[in-house]
Amino acid sequence: LVSWAGSVTAEKSRSLFAERGIPCYATPEAAINSFMHLVRYKRNQEILMETPPALASDLVFDSDKAWEIIAKVVSEGREWLNELEAKAVLDAYGIPTVETHLAKSPEEAAAYAEALGFPVVLKLFSPDILHKSDVRGVALGLRSSEAVQQSALDIERIARDMRPDARIEGFTVQKMINRKGGHELILGILDDDTFGPVVLFGQGGTAVEILNDKALALPPLNLKLAKDMVSRTAVYRLLKGYRDQEAIDMDALLLTIVKLSQMAVDLDHLAELDINPLLANKEGVIVLDARIKASIKKTSGAEQLAILPYPQKHEELVRLKSGQTFKIRPIRPEDEPALIESFEQLTQEEIRFRFFSIIKTMDHQMAARFTQIDYEREMALVVTDPDRAPVKKLYAVVRLIRDPFGKRAEFSVIVTHTVAGQGLGTLLMHRIISYAKTQRLDEIYGEVLDENKVMISICKKLGFSVHKELENYGVVEVRLDLSN
Repeated sequence: LVSWAGSVTAEKSRSLFAERGIPCYATPEAAINSFMHLVRYKRNQEILMETPPALASDLVFDSDKAWEIIAKVVSEGREWLNELEAKAVLDAYGIPTVETHLAKSPEEAAAYAEALGFPVVLKLFSPDILHKSDVRGVALGLRSSEAVQQSALDIERIARDMRPDARIEGFTVQKMINRKGGHELILGILDDDTFGPVVLFGQGGTAVEILNDKALALPPLNLKLAKDMVSRTAVYRLLKGYRDQEAIDMDALLLTIVKLSQMAVDLDHLAELDINPLLANKEGVIVLDARIKASIKKTSGAEQLAILPYPQKHEELVRLKSGQTFKIRPIRPEDEPALIESFEQLTQEEIRFRFFSIIKTMDHQMAARFTQIDYEREMALVVTDPDRAPVKKLYAVVRLIRDPFGKRAEFSVIVTHTVAGQGLGTLLMHRIISYAKTQRLDEIYGEVLDENKVMISICKKLGFSVHKELENYGVVEVRLDLSN
């Protein structure tokens, strides 16, 4: 691009550049501003194509347990889960919480405190008081049974004076967590009218509103997206360590955010979630207090999301004729290294049958295109090792890409020679056909080399019709009508 200064005298020169498709600007500032748009676009494209780190193992959640807790609250006509219910929901998603007991009386609170070991934290338990600190309903660092009983009496007296309308149902007792170098953080889920569920992270504690140090992100999140969100806050620099303060266990924090993101995906009727504080240090993270709000009117979480989440429902274990067990699941962005490794093991014939030409290498850009897909418009199922395997490889992939108008979709499939001859190709075709039916597609089709007799035979057995392509010699198109 060019900046050609001047007015009347520069018009002819600008016209020459315009005729040749070269942008020309009247001022250097305008030219630089335009150039920076290109720089930012390229940078954002590179960020989008980055490969997220893989999780150490596939996460397993007890979403049924969490759903039962929230459904019970909704059936009782309540909006807010109590502290014990909220921590039970978090526990179902593997988010560590401090052990908490409900005491109905000061004497019972003292007994729980002795069992837990001193010092302890005592908190008011009332369905009508969300912010316990507003009524002095929290006592920290209690070191004896007498102190626990007296604090319980004081908390109840003050609460009844300040909130005579509130129901006082007892006290919660938990171990006092005092981790060296700990940071109080906040995590949450909000429900936005436009974007649906939104994940929040920031600096926590009682001054959270004053500090106003937070970042938002749309679920679902992976480890990279979680780190991007954390890095946008001021507290992030403290979390990395400074002077004599050690860095926190960042992996534990990011994994907790990913788990929270999954809650937003899985749990309908989850209207709001607030973890404050989440205590983080070099040893890990732990939830000290949490609030969850349910909504009777809430629709399915996945339907509310701005970004379609990873479709976990399509995961399954299969046992082949050889006795080997594999896992079939949708492809994920973190599969990129395994996909490149799998490509490097393919024979030239396998590559040619899949891509119709010899491709020597699969670079990052190509692999990212195959692994970072929009599940709303595309589906790719991979065959990999089961969860317990220390190293997971990719052995086969079947892919289905919708046409722009959404009624037809093109498929492709590849099975490596290491597992060929065991019916995997047919099995994957069955799975992708079943998926296409759930998407109410009218037709799926694919192009196959005429010499790929095995694939053509599989397609015929599955009911595909075979059509010669006049424009592409040596290529046939196979079609399966799903309209009926």
